[in-house]
Amino acid sequence: MKKLAVVTGANRGLGLSLVNEFSEGGWSVIALTRSREPDAVAAPSDVVTVRHDVRSNDASELLDVLDGRPVDLLINNAAQGAPHGELGSIPAEGVLNAVDVNAAGPLRLVQFLLPNLLAAPDPIVVNVTSRLGSLSAQASGTFADLSTSYAYKMSKAAQNMLTIALAQDLQGRVRCWAVHPGKLATDMGQADASKDPRTAAAQLRELVDSGDRTSPRFCSLGERDLPW
Repeated sequence: MKKLAVVTGANRGLGLSLVNEFSEGGWSVIALTRSREPDAVAAPSDVVTVRHDVRSNDASELLDVLDGRPVDLLINNAAQGAPHGELGSIPAEGVLNAVDVNAAGPLRLVQFLLPNLLAAPDPIVVNVTSRLGSLSAQASGTFADLSTSYAYKMSKAAQNMLTIALAQDLQGRVRCWAVHPGKLATDMGQADASKDPRTAAAQLRELVDSGDRTSPRFCSLGERDLPW
């Protein structure tokens, strides 16, 4: 039986590239999208599209499609950003929404799929994160010149902590990685972003195929690992 990957935020950008990369690499893929757009996901026979919002506490449609099948790889790719603003104009609601999508969303998916993950022989959880979630890099001023929203930085730092907590809780059973894909040329990318999401998707599949046992791990695709 083919290995199975579940990918969130799969209708465009990196998510869509990941669906295509793993499908073309011989995996079965369940592509989770918030809206069921007709051409959102190229759908060969081994890709099933499921409508699911990672903020939802109901995963019945996803679990029905899985029907108890083991999940070898969960890629939490869905993300929420927010525009940069001055301190006095930052709405707390925007921060809470970003945390809900970027940190609580991956937690929900792991909870929904934990029996399926534990049924796989060597499961992996990948949380697609950002270098901007590094507390040590932010504290040293590495990214001080970037106009990044409080919501994005805070939620990605929370997501990184989730990765560490999951890795410790699931030690020896599920590998958990925080993966920065690079500066991607997508709708959410920075102005100077130039990396093709298809390149990042290929690099992630190479990492998954590498057999690396480190968990937790905070890595930047094609680069050195990042400081937490």
